[in-house]
Amino acid sequence: MPPPTDVVFDAVAVYPQKATLRAALHSRDWSTCRAVLDAAAPMDRTALIGHVSQERGIEPFLRSVLTVDPADGTAAALLGTHLIDVGWEIRTGKRAKYVSREQFAQFREWLCRAEQVLIDGAMLNPGDPAIWKARLTSARGLSLGLAEVRRRYDRMQAADPGHLPGQFQMLQSYCPKWDGTWEQLHQFAREATEATPPGSPHAVLIVDAHIEHALDEGGLAEMVGYLSQPHVRADIYQAAQRSIGHPDFTRGYGWVGALSTFAMCFTILDDRNAAATAFRELGVLATEDPWHYLSANPAEEIRKARAWAFGGTR
Repeated sequence: MPPPTDVVFDAVAVYPQKATLRAALHSRDWSTCRAVLDAAAPMDRTALIGHVSQERGIEPFLRSVLTVDPADGTAAALLGTHLIDVGWEIRTGKRAKYVSREQFAQFREWLCRAEQVLIDGAMLNPGDPAIWKARLTSARGLSLGLAEVRRRYDRMQAADPGHLPGQFQMLQSYCPKWDGTWEQLHQFAREATEATPPGSPHAVLIVDAHIEHALDEGGLAEMVGYLSQPHVRADIYQAAQRSIGHPDFTRGYGWVGALSTFAMCFTILDDRNAAATAFRELGVLATEDPWHYLSANPAEEIRKARAWAFGGTR
């Protein structure tokens, strides 16, 4: 049977409740929004908030919700994340030297607005991990320093240990391009992984740390060279055995992202069998990250890699 040709990035395929949540936001039906989000497990709730936070024009509605109930932590988390998203869209994901002074000024303005919402939200809802996850992002963007980011991370961990959406944010802060060092980055990834049971998706943090390190080496050839080093390759395979290759790995939060990340690494490492196993589990599903590092058209890159994994040529 030939491999599938479709590549599905839409989170609705993994979170069908996203469609209900988006429709409720558009119709300004907060009770339905709360019902969807309140029913989700903590990491899924944070993911769903992130999936709809980029919807246009929701700020006035969410502020009206908070006017009625200032203690609504869900509204605070969603509004704060939305304001961060607007700011980051202005800044773009480029390195700082490619961002204009005007972009930085607007970026900071939006993040400061987010902080105002999230500070109040955290004060009234100190046990809400989605709020602390958003505050990790805003702290990094506002250059508040690694000590403050770590303080917020510890508060998130107290609320929900092993909250992977926030751990992805903490990982970024440990990158040298922000506030950390490579040693801190890899140590954090290892410790966060070891603190969770085998079969959880958290081992993908180890791989993400190596991808970040590889990207800093230069172009694609340098990235391949870094990931192909024996000790890095060993880390990737050990992480796979602890997560996607473990009998207890399930289709809970992060499963698509983990499989997609490992599929890319196995493709780079020229391991056809391991890549095929990951692609088989994914079916048509995928995430753009980290494939977008290889091509401006990640869907096409995934199609080519998938076809190769199932016996085609490069």
